[in-house]
Amino acid sequence: RGIGDKAGEGVVRELFSGQALEGLFAWLAQANWIAKFPNGTPTVTGVPVGVLWFLAIAALATYDLLRTRFGNWIFAAGGDPNAARNSGVPVNMVKTTLFVLTACAATLVAILTVLDAGSTDARRGFQKEFEAIIAAVIGGCLLTGGYGSAVGAFFGAIIFGMVSIGLTYTSFDSDWFQVFLGGMLLLAVLFNNFIRRKATGER
Repeated sequence: RGIGDKAGEGVVRELFSGQALEGLFAWLAQANWIAKFPNGTPTVTGVPVGVLWFLAIAALATYDLLRTRFGNWIFAAGGDPNAARNSGVPVNMVKTTLFVLTACAATLVAILTVLDAGSTDARRGFQKEFEAIIAAVIGGCLLTGGYGSAVGAFFGAIIFGMVSIGLTYTSFDSDWFQVFLGGMLLLAVLFNNFIRRKATGER
């Protein structure tokens, strides 16, 4: 978005928004000048490959957070960056690495989407970061940082996905979906804080 804002309304903006060459590549694919992506096939019968990746990454993230030095650094940098920095934790490196890993995860989701559906849209991930935050908070992660788990985020994503899909089968007005997301985030934060206070004995 920042590059697009700096580029204004010129050609550069269209290049970075994924729209300038969209028609060209679609025409080249139909003319068989370039190869099309085949539909993804399940590695395990009846189980989409995206589910397997979801389980594998959740397991890997859980191991990393609980069993490695880098996992301890993540909790320390999220809880109190100044104290972590004074303890020798490379806070800036940890945060940069997490941003890079987030980008890699988004890339993986995009690849799986293309392999499964045969096509995608550069704007399909628009505002998905808001939904990711809601899923993490539902799973018990604190917005202030320093507390949470990959398992909690795993189940938070499942709960959020089930609720979102369930809304499509009702008469719920799609224009109110963002309002629903905000309300869901607020309730998740309040419930999260209530459970944390009960667990720590705070008032």
